[in-house]
Amino acid sequence: MDLQNFTKYERARILGARALQIAMNAPLLIKIEKEDLEKISFDALKIAEIELNSGVLPISIHKPMPKKKESQLKRIKLVPMSDKKKEEKEDDLEKEIIEGGEIMKLAQPDDEEEEENGEEGPEEE
Repeated sequence: MDLQNFTKYERARILGARALQIAMNAPLLIKIEKEDLEKISFDALKIAEIELNSGVLPISIHKPMPKKKESQLKRIKLVPMSDKKKEEKEDDLEKEIIEGGEIMKLAQPDDEEEEENGEEGPEEE
């Protein structure tokens, strides 16, 4: 295992998983002197870090790689359109927007004063 290949997230995940195992009384994979264990206060996370740095952890990371596409990109053929046809399409689109959309009115200063006074204007349906 090469530590340079792990991202910080993978490293955190490995250390967390191994620290949990050690906290649940799993056997240590590396021989650590009792004096060294007392120095690190028997901290499972620090023990897991020592094991990871020594390269004895049997934990591996599977990194799926994206599949390569074999097909080539096809160029989109643009059909030339006359100016008259473009104007017709724009008009149709504009009519569709007007029919489907809601026309909003501009806010008037009188309406805003009524709302501030607690009065509401007439509701339109």
